[in-house]
Amino acid sequence: MCGIAGKVYFKKGEVTSYALRKMTSVIAHRGPDDFGYFISRDQKVGFGHRRLSIIDLSSNGHQPMTYLNRYHITFNGEVYNFQEERVKLEKEGYVFKSTSDTEVILALYDKYKTKCLSHLRGMFAFVIYDEKENTLFMARDRLGVKPLKYFLTDDVLIFASELKAILTQEEVKRIVDYKAVQQYLIYGYIPAPATGFEGIKKLEPGHYIFINTKRKTFEKKRYWEPVFKEKINLSEKKWETRILDELVEATRLRMISDVEVGAFLSGGVDSSGVVATMAGLSEKPIKTFTVAFKDKRADESKWAAKIAKLYHTDHHVLLAKSESAEILPTLAYQYEEPFADSSSVVTFMVNELARKHVKVILNGDGGDENFAGYPNRHLRLKRDVNYANWLNLIRPLAITSIKASKLLSDSPYFVRCEKFLEKSKLPLYQRFASYNQIFSADELPQYLQNGLDKNFSPADIFKPVKNTFKIFKGKNIKDAGLKFDLMYWLPDDLLTKVDIAGMAFSLENRSPFLDQKLTEMACQIPFELKVKNGETKYILKKALEKIVPKENLYRPKMGFTIPLNDWFKGGLNDYGRKVLLSKKSQVKEIFETEQIKRMLESNNQTEDFGPRLWSLMFLELWLKSYFPQ
Repeated sequence: MCGIAGKVYFKKGEVTSYALRKMTSVIAHRGPDDFGYFISRDQKVGFGHRRLSIIDLSSNGHQPMTYLNRYHITFNGEVYNFQEERVKLEKEGYVFKSTSDTEVILALYDKYKTKCLSHLRGMFAFVIYDEKENTLFMARDRLGVKPLKYFLTDDVLIFASELKAILTQEEVKRIVDYKAVQQYLIYGYIPAPATGFEGIKKLEPGHYIFINTKRKTFEKKRYWEPVFKEKINLSEKKWETRILDELVEATRLRMISDVEVGAFLSGGVDSSGVVATMAGLSEKPIKTFTVAFKDKRADESKWAAKIAKLYHTDHHVLLAKSESAEILPTLAYQYEEPFADSSSVVTFMVNELARKHVKVILNGDGGDENFAGYPNRHLRLKRDVNYANWLNLIRPLAITSIKASKLLSDSPYFVRCEKFLEKSKLPLYQRFASYNQIFSADELPQYLQNGLDKNFSPADIFKPVKNTFKIFKGKNIKDAGLKFDLMYWLPDDLLTKVDIAGMAFSLENRSPFLDQKLTEMACQIPFELKVKNGETKYILKKALEKIVPKENLYRPKMGFTIPLNDWFKGGLNDYGRKVLLSKKSQVKEIFETEQIKRMLESNNQTEDFGPRLWSLMFLELWLKSYFPQ
């Protein structure tokens, strides 16, 4: 796990060591153990690298690395199957100087070129320069665990693990991408390839870029995507066995390290399954870490303690308080894009806690996306698909009846029913997006101002989710929701949150549930086995019954989040007022001030504006951090 950066001039200009040092210095937190840079003989190509030593702690793993005096690489990530690939290459005559996975990637590229990606099982973002052919190969792993961002013009390419490195270069001008901001206020994050900065993009998961600097050719191509078309009909028992087998193997691979490994533990389905599996593979107690809240409605620590006791882990607990919001300006800088996931606060803190004890941490990320674990999305999606024809039949009469009932009663029940029936008219992709939105596409234009209301385009906003549903090739349209989660929500929200939080403290996060083979197997499981009898993650829970107590598996899902509604009734409300309503507030220039005031004043149990206030507050702090006035 590391930080990478680089610069390539296509016309005039020469890369300097100063430019590379400037880029890598602002991402030094990603790799405090070593620094290196490479500049080509013609000074047109330069790579920088910050190293966090996990495998082969010796200087042999130093990067950027050169192979066969021809290929140069700057690489971030871990390839878990590099040892078996190395054995195959050695049989064909390849010689290695190190025991690192980096050198294996270079040998695979020499043999297979861009097809080398099919041989890599792991998380990665890398750039390879072939000095003989004058070509550049940029690639990001299948599910987007590792980030890769870039700025590209006719004259220059600048890339890095984080935007803040790209922004150090004089060719890059800071301009807000307001279209991306509009998407942020709907989704709570910015879907790739946008970043919130005009001209800077994220390379999408499962994609690579190939540039021939001689011929001036550019190609961006998808090399992998989750496929739901080919389902396998097995008995539940056989699926349970396969799931456990894949989880054990994925966990075993992620425990390979030359430094100590720990685990995050919430006491929920996924993290409990990972910790139980780790305990079965380890001869010594696993170090585990969890977050506790004073508000028992949000606190999962007792469930984590149950698993910790069962598997005799070395358990550590962190208490999160509303005062923790004081770290928000730091978060806005670190996350470098508008980011409304409030659990970033506790994610940040628990990563800091874990880093005091370990250098590598395993987590349960990916279980919900692979096995349909979100009740607010996946249960509703199943309902909307299964009852679509019935709703179309009864909707006209039902809406008329409800409107008449509202005249006789002010019960909120009738208001909810009417909203549900009206929303059922929307296309399925738009309904799916609405399950987890911050602001709705109907209301947001009413609050935007200074031109953002006039250029608001629902077609642009919903393009990622619409395309996922419209071109979906599986037989069950419910799987399209899972595909969207894997392609957008997972990399652009969840994995971004974890990567930034972990690397801020030089902590490597690994996710067994995001193993390529486990994900491809999960895509073959029928949706009806993932959501069954009103239970999300049904088949995964059945599989884990062998190693995790049922009370942990079948308790109501709480999610790794903070009690925003309550926090905004306390100290966070005053903090929000200070940030959003100050004279220098930039959010007030694009969002109606009176609506902000109304949300701050009326946030309560019946009207929970917590997520909306949080999204606006984070947007303001991001603007202050990267676009100071």
